[in-house]
Amino acid sequence: MSALITLDTVSAATPDGRLLFDNLTLSIGRERTGLIGRNGVGKSTLLGILSGALKPGGGDVSWTGRVAVLPQDPTVAPQACLADLLGVGAGLERLDRIEAGQGDETDFAEADWTLPARIETALADVGLGPLEPQRAASSLSGGEATRAALAGLLLQEPDVLLLDEPTNHLDGDGRQAITDAIRRWKGGVVVVSHDRDLLETMDRIVELSSLGARVYGGGYSLYQARKAEEGAAAERDLTSARKLAAAVEKESRLAAERKARSDAAGRRFAARGSEPKILLGAQAERAENTGARGVKLAERKRDAAEQQVTEATERVERAKNLAFDLPPSGLATGRVVLSLDQVSFGWPDGPALFEELTFGIHGPERIAVVGPNGSGKSSLIGLVVGDLSPTRGTVSRGVPLVMLDQRAKVLKDDETLLEAYGRLNPGTTRQQAQTALARFLFRNIAAGQRVGTLSGGERLRGALACVLAGLSPPQFLILDEPTNHLDLTSVEAVESALRGYDGALLVVSHDERFLEAVGIDRRLTLGGASEETNSS
Repeated sequence: MSALITLDTVSAATPDGRLLFDNLTLSIGRERTGLIGRNGVGKSTLLGILSGALKPGGGDVSWTGRVAVLPQDPTVAPQACLADLLGVGAGLERLDRIEAGQGDETDFAEADWTLPARIETALADVGLGPLEPQRAASSLSGGEATRAALAGLLLQEPDVLLLDEPTNHLDGDGRQAITDAIRRWKGGVVVVSHDRDLLETMDRIVELSSLGARVYGGGYSLYQARKAEEGAAAERDLTSARKLAAAVEKESRLAAERKARSDAAGRRFAARGSEPKILLGAQAERAENTGARGVKLAERKRDAAEQQVTEATERVERAKNLAFDLPPSGLATGRVVLSLDQVSFGWPDGPALFEELTFGIHGPERIAVVGPNGSGKSSLIGLVVGDLSPTRGTVSRGVPLVMLDQRAKVLKDDETLLEAYGRLNPGTTRQQAQTALARFLFRNIAAGQRVGTLSGGERLRGALACVLAGLSPPQFLILDEPTNHLDLTSVEAVESALRGYDGALLVVSHDERFLEAVGIDRRLTLGGASEETNSS
């Protein structure tokens, strides 16, 4: 398969000089490639290099095809319409002028008469029904805007699509529509994503890590299995190399000890003076040469063994997985945590999002709020935390709560992580803050980073550290799309920690794997405001 984009020994670093990756060689063809890696490892930077928007620090990049990019959050101008978001505004205006009898020679020469039909097909490909091109883009939900932006890329008919977290903010139907569109695409696709269902449909997974880029054939499950096998093999090799190094070190030490004993015996023999000096000199020289050869041989063996340890160590990724346990929250079974009584809410001049909603949480229950985009999930969270007031009805909170949204607004851009931890956990010492942040992989100077310099996933991980790793975790935790910016390893670690959390949990998420992993008890489905108890 011929390459559409080729990277040859490419390197890149952060603006402050931290190396992200080096000597990276990779080719992109007409296949579906999932690009994964830890937060901050350089995935978005690599996408920028693939698109040509960023220059690498070293190495070469070549293109033989056209590239189109879908950013994480497509920018929508205040007065933009759907046609602008699709990138077809000028083409539709040209057709309008011709139909109105106002077209000139250039309009007729450049007119694309297939454009209206292609727009309809592209919107259908991403799961959007017929929409008027002049509809205000601001009237679209975030998920609809993302899908419309992808439809615009499909209209360009590029050779390679570069997609940065395309299923973030999308409901289940939207995620499926994006996945289906990518599956049908005949060109090349590079997807940066934490969406495990989307990654399952990839032809290959490229993992960007501290060891560079490694390619795994197949989808996410095959990657996980292969990764586990490689990790176990690398650990075995490292253990064997260390044992060999220890044995060689012992052999080297014994050789040095033998030479020292031999040298001492020679000196004692010479001191007796019973042999001619010329004979003594020859014997001493022969003994010294023999001993020196033994020591040098032992040193060469030791150097070779140490090199094996170094090489084995390099095959074991040095970054440690995020892993933590939560202390007890002290929430009593049956304690009223939250009560909504006959609650209705709607925005001014808009329809009601839900009416006469009665709902409660008692003790350490785990509730998922689900529903399509625009059904009112964010508004319900606003009511629960007190940022919004109901149109009718009452909201009562029985215990203190902490809310973590996907943008980690609980943190401030101009503070360091240590300062944020101290602000959110008053009375703790700097040492306690350092220890807590280290559990979330912010070790040593990393704990002193300014929040505004962190990637989206690093910021959310820092917020989790500040909120969950305090001396007393919250009794009621609200999570709004918590997996949107976390890398896959961190998602799995958060899942593990939340399974052991003994407080009440209210989660807004479209990630079904996450909801299943944390053990949701009930679901509140908006867009109908029905309640369902998990059979599991």
